This record gives sequence, C-alpha cells and structure tokens, in this order.
Amino acid sequence: MTWPMLFGVLSLMTFQLVDSAFIGQLGRDPLAALGFTLPMQQLIIGLQVGLGIATTAIISRTLGTGDELRAFRLGGLVITVGSTLVFVLCVGLWLLQSLIMSALRADDSVLPLVRSYWLPWLLSAWIGALLYFGYSICRSHGDTKLPGYMMVVTSLSNIALDPLYIFVFDWGLPGAALATTTSFGIGCLFIYQKLLKRGWARFDLRELALGRALKQLNSIMAPAMVSQLMPPASAMLATAMVAGFGSAAVAAWGLGTRLEFFSIVVVLALTMSMPPMIGRMLGAGDIEQIRKLVRLAVRFIVAWQLAIGLLWLVGSGLVSDLFSSDRQVQDLLGAYLVRVPLSYSGLGVCMLMVSICNALGLAMRALLVSTLRLFLCFLPMLWLGSQLNGIHGLMSGALVGNLFAGIMAYSFYRTGMKQLRQDISGSGKA
Repeated sequence: MTWPMLFGVLSLMTFQLVDSAFIGQLGRDPLAALGFTLPMQQLIIGLQVGLGIATTAIISRTLGTGDELRAFRLGGLVITVGSTLVFVLCVGLWLLQSLIMSALRADDSVLPLVRSYWLPWLLSAWIGALLYFGYSICRSHGDTKLPGYMMVVTSLSNIALDPLYIFVFDWGLPGAALATTTSFGIGCLFIYQKLLKRGWARFDLRELALGRALKQLNSIMAPAMVSQLMPPASAMLATAMVAGFGSAAVAAWGLGTRLEFFSIVVVLALTMSMPPMIGRMLGAGDIEQIRKLVRLAVRFIVAWQLAIGLLWLVGSGLVSDLFSSDRQVQDLLGAYLVRVPLSYSGLGVCMLMVSICNALGLAMRALLVSTLRLFLCFLPMLWLGSQLNGIHGLMSGALVGNLFAGIMAYSFYRTGMKQLRQDISGSGKA
C-alpha cells in the first residue's frame, strides 16, 4: 500500500520543485511572491488532509460492517462538504489578500506580483482539493494504485506545461498556477469518472442520515483538521520572522520549504499507508504487533532522513545555483541546506507519531503533539536563533526545534500506547 503512494507523492514534490526552478529563473521577486503564498497553501492542504483522514477512517470502517451503500453515500457527502469548505476558504483568502500580505510584512515591490498570482493559484488549489478528495475515497476502498498513478500523470503533465505557460506564452508567475490548474483539471475528469463508474460516490444524500453522518465525520475531522492547520499557522509566523531579513531571505526560505516537502516524501507515504494497517491490528487487539511496526518505522525514518540531510549538505552549493539566479538567494539557500535538513529525522518521527495517534483513536494526543511541536519547539527556537545570529541563527533554530519535536512526539506516543495497553487489558479482564 505504501509504494504507489510513495511514487505518487514523490512525483507531486518533483513538480513543485520544477515549478520553483522555473520561477527562480524569473528573478528574486517572483520567488518571494511564491514564498508568501506557501503558508496559505499549507492552510488549504491542512483542511483537505484533515477531511481526508476522516474519509479514510469512516468509509473503511463502514465497509468493514458490510454497509456498502452507506459507504458510497458517505463518499458523495465528503466531496460535497469538502469542495464547499475549500471554496469558502479560497474566497476568504482572496478577499483578505491585502490584509494577509500586510501581516506577513511583504515588500511593496512584491505586492503586484502576488495580486497577479493569487487568483490563478487559488483556482489551482481548489481543483487540487477536489482531486485529493477523490484520492481519499479510493484509498478508503483499499485502492492506492489509482491515486498513485494519477499523481504521477498530473505531475508529469504539469512539468510539461510549465515552460509552455511561463515562458512560451509569456504568462510569467501566473502561468505556473495555470499549468497546475490544467493538470489537476485533467486528473479530476479521470478520477471522478472512475469513482462514478465504480459507484464509490453517490449523491442521493437525502437517503443518508445527514445529522449522524456529519457528526461522525466531524468527530474525526475536527481534531485532525486542527492538527493539520497547525503547520500553516506556524509557517505564517515563521515567514513573518524571515521577512524581517528581506525579500531574498523569503525567497530562500520558500525554496527551502519546498525542498523540505520533497525530502520527507517517504514519511508522507508512510503516514498514508500505516494507519489502515494499525487500525486492523488495533481491531484485533494486537498492541504488541503495533508496537513492533511503529518501532521499525521510526528506525527506518531516522536512518533515511539523516541520509537525505547529508545529501543536501553535500550538494548545497549545486542545488542553490540550480534554483536561483540571484547571488544573495543562492547564499541563503546554501546556508539553509547546510543546517535545516539535518533535522528532518526529528520532523519525520513527529509527523508519523501524529498519524499513528490518529489511527489509534488518540486524536487529542495527536493534536497536542502537533501544537507542542510548533509552539513549544519550532517557533521559539526560530525566534531565539534569530536574536542570537540573524537569519543564519534562525535556520539553526529550525534544526534544534525539529529534533526536540521528534523526541517529544515519540515520548507522547509511548505514553499513549502504555495507557491504551492498560485499557485493553482492563476491558479484557472485565
């Protein structure tokens, strides 16, 4: 179940990196404009991933009871609720763009570029959310191959359209968003055709007990969504801190963030594939097997992400030259790659622990881990580092904060597992 999602997520991260490379050739200000949209992008992704977690849990559980018709209607409900929520969020971001840019301390030179990019980017974000909800329904039915393949196809088409839209048609920065809109639109046409053909999404919602269904959806979605919305809130505060060091710093930080998404692709795939496995083991009461599986995954993530961090360190000079033509951005991106990626093992462990706690039914513990990671470990270290050594100290603070977060998250997971084992043992005796 992990391999198709691994290749799919890897292809998504690849096209985002290619996007950044093309935009980097346009100059410093377009890169900075892109950097200012990343926290908003994480906000939208947080909403859709929170709903995706609830979708996978509820539909797979309903299928397990044998009530296929209800599962199909729940699929239609997820698409309806999800598309409406993301649309409302996109409209709100469009109306509040000036206020948001002011809060993020964007330079006046960047604002015209942000305004030209904002609308096509929001359109691509909404269509991307629709596509993601289709993927979530497929995963809940046990099909990871179709979403994985479609992620690869849409990413390759995006990469092919980028130079055409950005340079040949001379649409510049908005062209990157329009290329994404076109690719995701093609993906939606294909994935929804398959969903409707298989009957996995039905829209006769009047036959569904809407009140109970929405309550069931919200019980998992709300804490998961709040947990997913923590990173964009943190990213906004971090971007505001970085903006104090100029547009070159924002551009480098934005590129570094995209490289981070690419670097943790294996972790993201595991967070999608492990919860169904853990859910089945939990249903069977096999806590010891869950413990062994998680321990294996944690060891793998620590070793893998440390290797990734060392690769970025060795290739920092080459990579920074590739992604920007601006000397100052190149220097700052090189400084980022020497420091922050070495902490991706801690970040990966933290992300996996949040996913596992949700799968174990410990949603509030997962939310607590997400909150403490950002507001106790990450942001305070950024601020402290910036006070001690400017932008380079801020990047060192990110390294320390991520490592602390990984240690904290694993300790919270172990405490939760101990309590869960006691609860199951107590109910067994009863």
